[in-house]
Amino acid sequence: MVARMVARAVAGLVFALALKAQPQRIVSTFPSITETLFAIGLGDRVVGVSNYCRYPPAAVSLPKVGSYIKPDAEKIALLRPDLVILRKGASGLADRLSALGIAHAEVTLGSLSDVYAMIREVGMAAGANDRAEKLNGQIRARLDTFRAETAGQAKVKVLVIVGRTPGMLTNLIAVGPSAYLGELLQIAGGENILTERAISYPHISLETVVRADPDVILDVSGMSDAASGDDRPWLAHRELRAVQNARVFALPPEPLTTPGPRVVEAVELLRSTIYRNRP
Repeated sequence: MVARMVARAVAGLVFALALKAQPQRIVSTFPSITETLFAIGLGDRVVGVSNYCRYPPAAVSLPKVGSYIKPDAEKIALLRPDLVILRKGASGLADRLSALGIAHAEVTLGSLSDVYAMIREVGMAAGANDRAEKLNGQIRARLDTFRAETAGQAKVKVLVIVGRTPGMLTNLIAVGPSAYLGELLQIAGGENILTERAISYPHISLETVVRADPDVILDVSGMSDAASGDDRPWLAHRELRAVQNARVFALPPEPLTTPGPRVVEAVELLRSTIYRNRP
């Protein structure tokens, strides 16, 4: 009896020490990091986020610490965090946090492989390794399923636009095959009409679009109203096959342009859209 009581007391002490060692007040300075913290069940420990962290909804009401390009070290310090997770290269923030004696971890964002690394690194920094590895495993499994399902299907020629002049088709910024969104497009069964891999987000002309004549145009620029499908600048160009077949689609930038745990949702959205209205 005494031995069991001692064992329980020791186990309780070990648990309490482990909990104390884990960060309890975490600040995130980037949407991908915020989404990851919530996805691995640590949302209740997040006490501050960037101005652009809008998902999940619970993050919207949290105190803001500035933009992810230039976070405010003073605002962060006022939140008394025991861990700040930031994107590498965030305007010298790491040095300022070190000077203030605030623990921090830096992560790299960009490619799909970076997403897996970021989730793992966030989990390690926050003391939730097992949860992070489980999440990575779930994402890999779902993406492998998508790859298998689209392997035997004819590829759809797709153009993805992430920037343009409001109301016009000038200053077009497209997604190249080496970009994060380009990787997801391939998994979803799309064939990027752009083949140059050196530039992730090239500027292209409308003449380039007309020459390539994609099956599908995805406008993720935020210039179109995804709810109403207001794509009038595109619809004026009846010479485009995508316009003729009603396959120009406005999609919300989120979750497509936020590398993180919603990657599965992003691929599902891409896949369901590029095969819509297929002749």
